[in-house]
Amino acid sequence: MSELRRTPLHAFNATRGGRMVDFAGWDMPVQFASIVEEHRSTRSAAGLFDVSHMGEASVSGPGATVFLDYVLTNDISSMECGRVLYSLMCYEHGGVVDDLLVYKKADDDYLLCLNASNTAKDVAWLESKLGGFDAKLVDVSDDFALLALQGPKALEILGGLTNVDLASLNYYWFAEGDVAGKRCIISRTGYTGEQGVELFVAPGDATELAKAITEAGEPLGLVLAGLGARDS
Repeated sequence: MSELRRTPLHAFNATRGGRMVDFAGWDMPVQFASIVEEHRSTRSAAGLFDVSHMGEASVSGPGATVFLDYVLTNDISSMECGRVLYSLMCYEHGGVVDDLLVYKKADDDYLLCLNASNTAKDVAWLESKLGGFDAKLVDVSDDFALLALQGPKALEILGGLTNVDLASLNYYWFAEGDVAGKRCIISRTGYTGEQGVELFVAPGDATELAKAITEAGEPLGLVLAGLGARDS
């Protein structure tokens, strides 16, 4: 059996009681205290999730928009810079390759957030469609850790750690700025249905960022949450 991959937050999770399991080839925390407690805390206050197993790919160049409009089902050409868009990639016969999020950083520069278990397949499929387009695709998954801070108090917690105006950052938009002194992409997205953010950060900064968010959030009811609560 191949060795499980570890996120940059593996030691942070393990030392705080995370019960680690194999998820899509990654050693991930399924829970910390209790799935029910983590679920309820995310609904009433906030939960902090390690989702660094997700994949990322960069698409850039003069033909980036045309290429993404070709391979994705949503309208990429209508996106404004700073926008996040949910879309599907489909095979020629209509079946779905995967779903993903598209981040428009500039007119010729996009970041794709890909599902963990499908990252290699997704990148290979995208590469197979690049011919004839003036665009460059790079798997940049190793350049990012990803934290999801979710819950009704998430923005209050984050507000004390950043000078980014979170009140003006609407749902499915993103900004780049510092959080607890760490450079992040701050995305108003998330899996839970609560308000909150997902934070793309350099792997080497992930542990310090998680510690700062935990320290700021625990007085407000924040808990660490695992895959079980994410799925519930």
